[in-house]
Amino acid sequence: MKGIGTSGLILNEKLLFEHSAAGRKGYSLAQLDVPESTPPQELVRDEIPGFPELSEVDVVRHFTRLSTWNYGVDSGFYPLGSCTMKYNPKVNETAARLPGLAQLHPATPQSLAQGALELMHGLQGALAEISGFAALTLQPAAGSHGELTGMLMIRAWHEAQGRPRTKVLIPDTAHGTNPASAAMCGYEVVPIAGTGGVLSAARVAALMDEDVAALMVTNPNTLGLFEAEIREICAVVHARGGLVYCDGANLNALMGIARPADMGIDVMHFNLHKTFATPHGGGGPGSGPVGVTAALEPFLPKPVVVRDADNYRLDDDRPQSIGRMRSCYGNFGIMLRAYAYIREMGGAGLKRASELAVLNANYIRARLEGTFDLPYQGRSLHEVVFSDKNLANDCHTLDLAKRLIDYGYHPPTIYFPLVVHGAIMIEPTETESKEVIDAFCDAMLAIAAEAQDNPALLHAAPVRTKVQRLDETGAARKPKLKWTG
Repeated sequence: MKGIGTSGLILNEKLLFEHSAAGRKGYSLAQLDVPESTPPQELVRDEIPGFPELSEVDVVRHFTRLSTWNYGVDSGFYPLGSCTMKYNPKVNETAARLPGLAQLHPATPQSLAQGALELMHGLQGALAEISGFAALTLQPAAGSHGELTGMLMIRAWHEAQGRPRTKVLIPDTAHGTNPASAAMCGYEVVPIAGTGGVLSAARVAALMDEDVAALMVTNPNTLGLFEAEIREICAVVHARGGLVYCDGANLNALMGIARPADMGIDVMHFNLHKTFATPHGGGGPGSGPVGVTAALEPFLPKPVVVRDADNYRLDDDRPQSIGRMRSCYGNFGIMLRAYAYIREMGGAGLKRASELAVLNANYIRARLEGTFDLPYQGRSLHEVVFSDKNLANDCHTLDLAKRLIDYGYHPPTIYFPLVVHGAIMIEPTETESKEVIDAFCDAMLAIAAEAQDNPALLHAAPVRTKVQRLDETGAARKPKLKWTG
């Protein structure tokens, strides 16, 4: 079998409870040199039955061995479509660890935090230049949090006009969090079906009325296709008093080439943890700044970083603000990494990154199209979405994904977007070389051949891992979340 996956030296690992031995401890404390005291009984925790007793070496080896099972962007190709799992340059990690920035307390007086405030102000300016928006907030802690922030600003704007509205239009190719964000702001979600995988201005016009507050569109959309009628669509929405929200998660295809604000977009969130090469996954931290037009600038969350002459400060005097969206001012460490990335790349570098991301995705498309079904024929940008229609012998997307693990690859995004039955969503980003992409495509083609010649192998995959294929349905319906001995 070709591929980079091996059976190598993989250490078994028991649960911490199974390492436990009575009386074992992982610490040694000096004898007290002050009188011993007993805390109030109500503050004393009851003993936890069966709580593991471990030495320091037990704990260190346990978590070190577990860490060798991890797969991440530093391990290999991570082709999750829509999630933009690109390599995180280590120089940015070094910058984020500079003591004067990493150890700056959020409550530090503004006069003593001028460097951090200048950096945040500079990041706002860079993102504004990249996107074309008049103003930004850096507070949101994730893309979905940015969506919520943007929709709250849209709601506040309509209320300030004296005509609150009730509905939000969302295409079937939008990101899955878009309907949730609209619903959390009290809107009724109205779905729109695309034509050939993209929106048409005519279809938007047919649904656009005085009750529609906004259209939420992802561009490029989750099929990796550019919404070619975006200017006409925005004009339709604006003509009837609505606003256009753009999910900016796929900005990796556009930065340095096209600016969303120039297309007519009113509000957009950025994913710093995707587009700008900061750490991503594991539950965070992320960062989802939101850019807005001048008309929406008064509604930004407060405080906003502003510059007065040569000083920077946090502006809280914003009577129309939707309020604070995040404790402190957002995830500063992620902002710092993104700022370092932008400064290192420059405008030409960001444009080149977009061009390479699109080139890599289209190279994968060219190598796999024909063997794998491509349900939408529009021009791909940063990602390409296949289906499992051409896989032989009742082999499906999940079988392909599990078999890729045997070849040493993290599977791509599967079964999303929902408009593609058996979706296989691949995004290589600009990070990967031709050699890496060729090896991945060779593995995909080999698995397609296995589906034809040895389908039982795919149905049993993965076969080279520590644990064989799990009963995912059973795990979801009857999860075991607590150690019972």
